[in-house]
Order: sequence, then structure tokens, then C-alpha cells
Amino acid sequence: MAVTPPHSTLSRRQTLAALAAASASPALAGAAHDETRASAAALRRLFGPAADRIGLKLGTPGGPTWYEAHGRGGRLTVEGDTPVALVRGAYAALRDAGCAHVSWDGTHTKPPVAWPDMSTGRMASPFAHRAYLNTCTFGYTTPWWGWERWSREIDWMAAHGVDMPLAMEGQEYVWRALWREAGLSNEEIAGYFSGPAFTPWQRMGNLEGYQAPLPDAWIDKKHVLQTRILGRMRDLRMSPILPAFAGYVPRAFAEKHPKARIYRMRAGAGFHPTYWLDPGDPLFAELVGRFMALYDATYGPGTYYLADSFNEMTPPIAEDGSDAGGAFDDGASQQRARSEPDPAVKARRLADYGRAIHQAFYRARPDAVWTMQGWLFGADQKFWTSEAIAAYLSQIPDEGLLVLDIGNDRYPNTWKTARAFGGKRWIYGYVHNYGASNPVYGDLDYYREDLKALAASRDTKALAGFGMFPEGLDNNPIVYEAAYDLAWNAGGKTDADWLARYARARYGHTTPELNAALSQLVEAAYATRYWTPRWWKDRAGAYLFHKRPTSEIVTFGGHPGDRTKLRAAVRKLAELAPGFSQEPLFIRDLVEAARHLGSEEIDLKLMAAVAAYRRADLSAGDKRLLEAKDLAFRLDSLMGVQPHGLATWIDEARAYADNRSDAAAYVRNAKTQVTVWGGDGNLSDYASKAWQGLYRHYYWPRWEIFFAGLRTAVASKVGETDGVQFDEPTLTKVIKTWERAWIARDDPYVREVPADPIADAQALLTRLEQA
Repeated sequence: MAVTPPHSTLSRRQTLAALAAASASPALAGAAHDETRASAAALRRLFGPAADRIGLKLGTPGGPTWYEAHGRGGRLTVEGDTPVALVRGAYAALRDAGCAHVSWDGTHTKPPVAWPDMSTGRMASPFAHRAYLNTCTFGYTTPWWGWERWSREIDWMAAHGVDMPLAMEGQEYVWRALWREAGLSNEEIAGYFSGPAFTPWQRMGNLEGYQAPLPDAWIDKKHVLQTRILGRMRDLRMSPILPAFAGYVPRAFAEKHPKARIYRMRAGAGFHPTYWLDPGDPLFAELVGRFMALYDATYGPGTYYLADSFNEMTPPIAEDGSDAGGAFDDGASQQRARSEPDPAVKARRLADYGRAIHQAFYRARPDAVWTMQGWLFGADQKFWTSEAIAAYLSQIPDEGLLVLDIGNDRYPNTWKTARAFGGKRWIYGYVHNYGASNPVYGDLDYYREDLKALAASRDTKALAGFGMFPEGLDNNPIVYEAAYDLAWNAGGKTDADWLARYARARYGHTTPELNAALSQLVEAAYATRYWTPRWWKDRAGAYLFHKRPTSEIVTFGGHPGDRTKLRAAVRKLAELAPGFSQEPLFIRDLVEAARHLGSEEIDLKLMAAVAAYRRADLSAGDKRLLEAKDLAFRLDSLMGVQPHGLATWIDEARAYADNRSDAAAYVRNAKTQVTVWGGDGNLSDYASKAWQGLYRHYYWPRWEIFFAGLRTAVASKVGETDGVQFDEPTLTKVIKTWERAWIARDDPYVREVPADPIADAQALLTRLEQA
């Protein structure tokens, strides 16, 4: 059955009419009536009635976006050229005066009775746009979010000056309509969609029908939610990046169109293959146009539409698609063993793909900008050479594409390999977080120096912005505060100067001793650009303790950062804690630093235990194992301070459901994602977390099984000369069976907040020093 022709594909005139209609919506009409209303509303949500004493004035746009704040006569006045700039300016003034701090883990507000005389001067961003979020965030963090949580996140964006967020919620509502129009039954569509925690990879063509179902109730809730999200973003005059058709079609669609050029893409181990429609096939342009028409009719038109045709997937180069492949793993280049295509054929095919995708977008909406993530160019450098990138982009008009160059902290200078993307507009940025795992790391000095070098370069061509593109949120807030300050030229003269302002705003006050301790913590943990243990020997997991057990851990080369300085910084923070005992954000930061130190120590204990058992020293192995268990259980208790944990993740998933069946499916999704992830490959523990509940109930039991097997093998050979015969592969199968059983069980988990986290942190440090 043919796809419904895109009769409602919008012409440029129709697009302008639709934009005018959208401008007549209540939210946008209100903004036209009072252009500071949206900014004032955001500030009141953030800071309460004190925000009513902040005067706002929308200035003249043109040139770099800017804000300026003045304190006169006890009142704060902020001027800026956009609603986002006004919110950013007010927040920056409050924060730098030590009166406010806005982060994922809480907001600290202490507005002055009367505003002192002051002036920020004009603060102009060197970037036209400040982008935010990653396609994966919508699986690792937001699948159970409702409007209240999204409202807070959009306010966070405005406070940090973000004006170009990804807006990926609610798209299954449109996909469902599209595939119904294309003749697919509800059963066929249900077999295509993946579960709520895995929708990002479904959308990017990496998997199909995984951890289904995706209930209609979830789709409908996200539809209503996206309507509100886009209303708020547009009210603030943000430029959200919206979804688009990138070529991936359901298997049922492929079967109904046997003459279409549809390639069966190579599946990751344990996953179903996916199907990609060649952009040169007429169906491709029809589906691009129809999806965009349906989307715009549902949510209103936008400008930027994200379509990633080759995210961790190899483009088919042979005419019959026989070389179609994928690299769905950790996102790193796998240097796949395959014969290289003829360079001329490769260049021609890539140029054809790029041209056809752009033409499909242009046909659908001449003013729509195809947007793509540039992750693939760094992740598979063997395939995506400078010549390959140039060919892919060569037939696309400069104004027709926006590249999100997201991975420069993992793959530095990708933009140089790509020759600044041939003059196409591009956003420079960092991923920082992978899988919403939460080791304590980042590199504040790297961000400062890197962006300084970027600004000084003469080769950036059409650089259009900066962004942070984390796969998951709710970790390392200092990293995002620092990065978005740099995006506004507000990083401070020195790191020490910036840190002192950060501490005063986040904790309400600071001291020279606290500033020194934070400086030491930055030197110890926040001088790490990429957390290398998260992918070690083809095994995922933030720490060794988080990984599926193996005796190979004895070869681990060590954690990034300076452990001696980390221990000293945590000790100093714990000593200072009584003076900040009424500041929840200080307590959380102390606990985060302590559990990071403790988690590294668990790794060392596990390594020592394996080494001892392998040399048949049962006494030493038993001692180290008991020490590791003690630390794991202490940390599990201490981490109850965190607002997020296994219990809250599961509770949020269950609460999103409308019936028992959906609740069970959502909980299974939630538990699967943060543990085994899926497939038969190396994704287990990719989304590992230092969370209360996981340390005691998931990570430790796995290691307990492992060490029981290892110890039994050693004990049976004590006194013999032929060495220990340890069947690790069989034991790994036992552990995998236990993992599946754990996911299937409906055990209750409850967040338990420690009564005295400061005392517990101090006791933990004492324990570490005795080891």
C-alpha cells in the first residue's frame, strides 16, 4: 500500500500562514502584548515573590545577544535583547551577589532586602545560540517526567541562557499517525515501537520493538506534555530543535514496499535489525514531507528539524545496500573489519545521500533547516574521514543544514577534521555525561581554555553556537554552571574567583577554607575531560564495582584524577560541614564527593581481593572482600541524601502508568535500562548509577556470587601445584541469570534518608583512613 501523498506538505506561503496562526496562539499573543511577561513568570517560578522587585526591559536585538543588570535605589533592573537574556541576566546578577543558585538538585534563594548599587556592564554571548540536551536524555532522564518537572527544566534553561534546546517529547503521537496513514495496523505499529526508556534509540534506527510495549496512554500523555513544553519554549522565544524523518521505517512497512530501496541495517548483538529507506527513493521525500506536515499541524511549525540517518550506523555504499551496517555499542569507533569501498564510489554515494535528504526537507518546507548530530564523525573516524565528511555535505546549501558537533570532550577537534563542516552552520559542544552515570568528573580548565582557543581560531567559518549535550542529567551541576557561564563570557578572571562566587551562591555563604577545599576538589576530580573507566576492556560501567564481575579487574590501570587530593578535599569538606549543616546543597556535594572517593576505594578492594584469591591467600582475600562489602553498604545508606536513587526511579516509572499492566512494563523498562540495558553485547551497565539501592541490592550481590565461585575454586586447589582452574565463563552465565531474575522480581525499594549524613560521611572517611 502506498504512503498517503503529502498533499498537506506546506509550501513557503502556507508555512508563513501557519507561523502567523501560531503567533495568534494565547501564549504568543500574550508575549506580543507584554514582551517581558514570559521572563517575569520564569523568574517568579524560580525565586518567588522576590522576583516582583526585578524590573525587566526588552532591549533592541541585533548583533550578539546580550543582557545588562543594574542595582539602583534598592531595586534591580535587567535589560536584554531576548526573554531568555532577561532571565539569564537576572539570575546572573542574583547569583553573583550570592543571593541565588539554580541547579537540578535544588534551588538556593536568599534575595536581598534592598539591592545594592551595582552594574554588570553589558554581557554579550560570543555565540548566536546556546544549545542543550541530547537525543539520549529523553531515555536516560525524562521518560517519566510530567509537566511540573519539565517546567522546572525549561526555567533552568532560561536561567543559564539556553535558547536552542532539543524538544523530542511527544513525537510518537505523530509517528503513530504517520504509520497508520501508511497502512500499518495497530499491532504492526506496536511491534515497531520500543519501550519508554528506549525510545531514543528507536527513533535513531538503532533498534526496533525492544522492551515493548509503548502503551497508547504513554504516547498520549507525552503528546499533551509536548504541547505545553513547546508553548513555554516559544513563549520565551527559544528555538527548539524538533524531530524529523531520517529514513528508518518499521519492518512491516518494508515488507509492504518490496520494490522500495530499503536496506536491512546490521543489528547489534541480541537486537532486531532495523530498516532504512534510501533518500533517493521517492518514498523518502514523501515521508519527510508527511511527517513534517503532521508534526506542524499537531505542535506548530518550527525551524530546526533533527534527522540522524547514520547515528552509530554505517551508510550503505554498495548500490544494493549489501554493506549496510551499524555500530550500536558505546558510541566509540570500533574500527570495524570490513573491506573499504572504492573512494570514488563512497564519495558519490555519500554526496547523493546528503543531497537527497536536504532536497526532501526543502520540498517539505523551504524554510526548514535539516539539523543533525555530528557525533558520528568522531565516533567512526575510520569511515568518516575528512574526504567522506566533505562528500556528504558537498551538495547541501550552506543555509540548509545545522550540525550539532556535540562530542568535543570525547573526540576533540572533530570540527577540524570536518573542515568546519564546509561552511555549514554548526554548534560546538560537549557531551560530558554518558548513560546518566554519575562519577564525579569534568574539566573546568579544559572548557575555559578550549573555548578560548575556539574563539581565537580563524577557521571556524559558520560557527553558530555552543552547547552542552549530556546523555543524562542530575549530576555534576558545577560542570554545567561553569560551561554556560563561559557561553556568556562570564567565567570569572580566574578559577578561584569563579569558585568563590559559585560557593557563596550555592551554599548561601562561604569561607576562605571552603574556597580552598573546593579548589582542591576541582584539582582532584574536575580536571578530567573524559571518564575512561566507563568503557574499559569492552565493559561498560562507571566504576569496576558497577561492571559485571570479572577477574580481569586486576589489570585495571587506575582511576582518572588525583586520589590524594580527592581524599584531602573530602576530608576538609567534612571538617567544614558543621558550619554548613543547614545548607542542603552543601550536604549533597559532600556526600557526592565522599561516595566518589568511596566507590573508587571499593574498586581497589575488589582488585586486591581477586589478586589475593588468585594467589591462594584466602585470608587476605576474605579480609579485602569484607572491607569492600562494608564500604558498599555504608555508601548505599549515605546516598539516601541524593534526591534520585533506585527507589525513586522505579516509583516514577510506576506512577506514570494508568493500570497494572503498564506499571509492570514501565518498571521492567526502568530496571532493565539502569542494569543490563539490553542485547547480547557489551551494553550491560552502560547506564550504571551510584545510587542508593543499586549498591546493596544489585552490584554487591553480583560480586558476592562471583567471589563465592572464585573462592570455592581456590579452596579446592589449596596445596596443589597445578594452579587454580577457574571457570569464569560459566560463572558469568550464572550472574546473567541472576540479573534477569532481579529485573523480573517486584521487590519493594524505599528511599531511606540518613538521619545524620555529616556524621556518616565523617565515619566513612575514618573507615577509609583505617584501611
